[in-house]
Amino acid sequence: MERRDFLQRAALGAAALAFPKVPGFLKDVPMGVVVHSYASRWNSKVQSRNYPAFTNALDLLEHCRQIGAGGVQVVVKDWTADFARQVRERREKLGLYLEGSIGLPKKPEDVAVFEKEVVNAREAGAQILRTVTLGGRRYETFKTRDEFENFRKTSLASLQMAEPVLKKHKMRLAVENHKDYTSKELVTVLKQIGSEWVGATIDFGNNLALLEDPMEVVERLAPFVQSVHIKDMAVDEYPDGFLLSEVPLGSGILDLPKMIALCRKANPAVTFNLEMITRDPLEIPCLKNEYWATFDHTPGAELARMLRTVRQQKYKAGLPRVSGLSAEDRLAAEEKNIVSSISYSKERLGLT
Repeated sequence: MERRDFLQRAALGAAALAFPKVPGFLKDVPMGVVVHSYASRWNSKVQSRNYPAFTNALDLLEHCRQIGAGGVQVVVKDWTADFARQVRERREKLGLYLEGSIGLPKKPEDVAVFEKEVVNAREAGAQILRTVTLGGRRYETFKTRDEFENFRKTSLASLQMAEPVLKKHKMRLAVENHKDYTSKELVTVLKQIGSEWVGATIDFGNNLALLEDPMEVVERLAPFVQSVHIKDMAVDEYPDGFLLSEVPLGSGILDLPKMIALCRKANPAVTFNLEMITRDPLEIPCLKNEYWATFDHTPGAELARMLRTVRQQKYKAGLPRVSGLSAEDRLAAEEKNIVSSISYSKERLGLT
């Protein structure tokens, strides 16, 4: 696409049209599943007859087809070319789509490994590669603003090293808002990269941990959207801030239909992948000084809005916890949450 044409479309609020699209049939497939939804079952050491461990992408594909999912987003690290071909054959037989999850090169000598993973993912049939710039959470990882600024520089450098590989192999990289950047900061990064091959994975719930309004996050990132982590969220109070949990779709506080509509308007071929992590609530310590160490100002209005939301919409049944469950019961809870969310997505959200 000509640069002038791209700018014209962007001015009309359709910047996502500048990104290469997935085949049209993906608009009509059911919601997929992110591998992290199976945090307990993936490579599990538990001997379970009802919930046997998933040891690789082939196992995940088979199971997701059985429960009615449309595809999977799965880690592609350490795949061989032969395994990638096996994944392609199984994926095509089952009629599922595939998205990869990939790490970024941290230094120049990592680029060759990154390229190999891109090639293998492409061979398996992936056209989108989700990535993150930070594996942890901003407010837990960095203790000073300088530490965060150094992370900004290194993560930008990683994306700049990755971009030529993506362009060469015509693969799209979708950077997730991963409790690291605010949505405004992530938009700045994507504009700095300025490539049609680097867009966003919009996670519907993550930036609640950074006190952002989820709808504003979607609106801000929608022009860059290539993939979505669809989830619903619940909140409750605790002394140092608030608690945050993924809950089955339809039982939380997010306006899922509107969020889905915004993403589809920006990119009609966008994929929606369930990330329903069954775990204890996350503590968001926004009332502690340490939480604010990496922010250049204290957004008092945002803090007040978030705490008001927690008080008004706290999960009346009590946020779900798994730490007291047996290993088998934890696996059962995980499967129940995923299956119920897939059912809701088909019956109420139109993701069929």
